[in-house]
Amino acid sequence: MKKQDKKSEPKGSPKKRKTTPKKSNEDVGGEEGSGKNFNFYWIYAVVGVLLLGMILLNSDSGGDEIQFSAFKIHVESGDVDHVIHDGRVYKVFLTESARGQLSNDDDESNPVMKGLFSGHDLWFSMPPGDSYTDDYKALTDSNNIDSKYEPVNEWGQQMFSWIFFLVIMIVVWMFIMKRIGGGGPGGNQIFNIGKSKAKLHQKGDNTQVTFADVAGVDEAKEELEEIVDFLMKPDKYTRLGAKIPKGALLVGSPGTGKTLLAKAVAGEAQVPFFSLSGSDFVEMFVGVGASRVRDLFKQAKEKAPSIIFIDEIDAIGRARGKNANFSSNDERENTLNQLLTEMDGFDSNSGVIIIAATNRADVLDNALLRAGRFDRQIYVDMPDVNERKAIFLVHLKPIKTDKSIDIDLLAKQTPGFSGADIANVCNEAALFAARKDKKKVGHTDFNEAIDRIVGGLEKRSRVISPGEKKTIAFHEAGHATVSWLLEFASPLVKVSIIPRGKSLGAAWYLPHERQITTTEQIFDEMCAALGGRAAEQIMFGKISTGALSDLEKVTKQAHAMVTVYGLNERIGNISYYDSGGETSFTKPYSEATARIIDEEVSKIIEKAYVKAKEILSANKSKLVEVAEALLKDEVIFKADVERILGPRPFEEEEVGVKLILETDQVADPKAVQVADTKADQVADSKEDQKSDPKADQADNELKSE
Repeated sequence: MKKQDKKSEPKGSPKKRKTTPKKSNEDVGGEEGSGKNFNFYWIYAVVGVLLLGMILLNSDSGGDEIQFSAFKIHVESGDVDHVIHDGRVYKVFLTESARGQLSNDDDESNPVMKGLFSGHDLWFSMPPGDSYTDDYKALTDSNNIDSKYEPVNEWGQQMFSWIFFLVIMIVVWMFIMKRIGGGGPGGNQIFNIGKSKAKLHQKGDNTQVTFADVAGVDEAKEELEEIVDFLMKPDKYTRLGAKIPKGALLVGSPGTGKTLLAKAVAGEAQVPFFSLSGSDFVEMFVGVGASRVRDLFKQAKEKAPSIIFIDEIDAIGRARGKNANFSSNDERENTLNQLLTEMDGFDSNSGVIIIAATNRADVLDNALLRAGRFDRQIYVDMPDVNERKAIFLVHLKPIKTDKSIDIDLLAKQTPGFSGADIANVCNEAALFAARKDKKKVGHTDFNEAIDRIVGGLEKRSRVISPGEKKTIAFHEAGHATVSWLLEFASPLVKVSIIPRGKSLGAAWYLPHERQITTTEQIFDEMCAALGGRAAEQIMFGKISTGALSDLEKVTKQAHAMVTVYGLNERIGNISYYDSGGETSFTKPYSEATARIIDEEVSKIIEKAYVKAKEILSANKSKLVEVAEALLKDEVIFKADVERILGPRPFEEEEVGVKLILETDQVADPKAVQVADTKADQVADSKEDQKSDPKADQADNELKSE
């Protein structure tokens, strides 16, 4: 039992040193003990002391300084034994009797130093001039004093200066190598500059994120869960002849949860997980990027099966330039070539799965996107109303909320918000509640957080003249009135004339999240956007610069109607939109067509402006009431507008209808088939709606100035 207890004790433990000191000494001299009880810098200290002692023992200092006249007296008294000089300094060595008498006269002399030092007793400097030299020579000759000439021996000082210089150079070299090599000990990390910088997550690491923490991206999560399941249960798939996908590319807008999905894979997968950024391959030295790619895959193959995650792969995966002299980067292309070879080259790469993320899939090289390298391209889209609700449920778990929270309404109030935006909303709401010393977060705090993120910070201190404030009130009242009286305009939430961010006022809407948009719907949105300028023209007979954002929006919408969606009769069913993202220095239409496009865009905008003025002219009294309510309260809500304008004469379109039915909740097989058909139709319509920012502006229903 005693032997077993001794074995179980950790090496070098305090208890072990106390009971078995002999074993403790062995531990100290071992690998662990030497690092704790012996400091290597003591060797440097000993070497420094030895060098200093050599310099002191070889130094010219020592003895007492005297004048030449005193030297004459010592010579005439017979106290001088011999003299050694270098032509400038004369070292006087006394006789034994004279030296003893000198020591007795010097009460402050240190016997220890006298014992260590056995050099000259006195010294003097010869005054300049030949007369003194002649007197010295005559004096020594007449008294039979041995005078010997010896040049100065400065080997100690010279050696110290060289050693000191070398030490400084070594320290500087170690510092530079340490900085270049990434801060490794001893500065030898310069030799690891071509090594991979990937972080390894092993099985059993305390990874916080799992698939349960990811919401709103069910399709993408299902794809990655299948990869993880394949790694954990390969027989389930291989018995049917299936092969694991070699790579998965996550594509989506910023903040949609691509990196979060990768973290969930790292938390769920029971295999080594390497994570790094695309910029980690970029270095100032030639060939480093390709070397790091080779080292990364070498490590991954040694630990296969394993997963490699490369975030922002567009940093190294951009399309290679066709012209070597224009827009090309040889080092980046060499890194990409090495990555392509490692992913699917001559040598097999079984057991290593590549997961990458980017929001710039349009700039990636085609060779990188082909099957065999990235077998799956997973599009992580912006969440819809139901997905936003699921995301809110995840982020509301750590927040203390009261019973006033309406998650369905929050999901409808945040169209166009990504998962990161929703997380920011929850955090801002908690900050607003803490600022007011609340014990729980309420729905009003979330409303303030949404307004803060969308419109910016309130600036009640901004100086606005009464005339400007009246203009702003009628401008916002025009937006509210026109949108309320148009069938396809977005439902109004509230109107405010409080400056927020760069805007002096804003009308807040709850836009419809349509999958397809008709010409009438876009036109009504344009009329509502021009209602502010139309109200200024009707009430004051003049217009202002306050409609800048409105004009920018309607211009983009009208231009998209004509050139992108083919919604103009004169231009016809033609779209000049290039979904491939090919950049061109020339327009895809002639100058005559460009003139027609400009004319048609202007006609559409003017038609919407005329209709907005007609609506406001017919309801001028109600427009004035809305503006006066704004001037009085600064913020009015939907109920206030409904009290003034009456109920909307149109049935409001339901927001956030779930189109895809859950198959496990449908009992009838025919209903399942209908649900699948609807899902396919929605997916096709979403694919048709993918466009560039110009096209997205035409579909944007959110009105905020």
